[in-house]
Amino acid sequence: TSRPLSRPAPLRATLRYDESNHSVDKPGDPSKRAFTYMVLTGGRVIYASALRLAVLKFLLSMSASADVLALASLEVDLAKIEAGQTVTVKWRGKPVFIRRRTEGEVEREAAVDVASLRDPQADADRAVNPEWMVLVGVCTHLGCVPISNAGDYNGWFCPCHGSHYDASGRIRKGPAPYNLEVPEYKFMDGDKMVIG
Repeated sequence: TSRPLSRPAPLRATLRYDESNHSVDKPGDPSKRAFTYMVLTGGRVIYASALRLAVLKFLLSMSASADVLALASLEVDLAKIEAGQTVTVKWRGKPVFIRRRTEGEVEREAAVDVASLRDPQADADRAVNPEWMVLVGVCTHLGCVPISNAGDYNGWFCPCHGSHYDASGRIRKGPAPYNLEVPEYKFMDGDKMVIG
């Protein structure tokens, strides 16, 4: 004959905690809610700060480095350039022509009929100061570097395919479709110019 086993009494009913030196609080005790909220809020603040730091590090890693920013602008001393002379400097990996034009060149370029040009642009629109012409020295045809003080118009001549530019850097003859590019530049105090 088999007899069913008797079930032992539940442990909760038989266990008693010694509460003489501490108290046992029920879950959700109102006196502990402030502490719980502070811990949760502190954790959220730490997570939000870590996320902000990660986003800032990512965005700052995409900005230009110091060596790239150094190439962004170039300061040129104009005191040593004489009238009629062209100086070539390197800016952002490209040659830049800085020409100090004579009064005759300025008058001749200002008198050109703009309507007769392939890429119509007045000389006054290309030069901040009529005495100085600043151009990116890359031919607009196929990217060759033109020769200064050469060509049919005594400006620049591209020997690769025969483009002739005048002393304002405007295309006058040959296959180039556009004028030489004028970079952003400004004159500083004294005989200084900043390109870029």
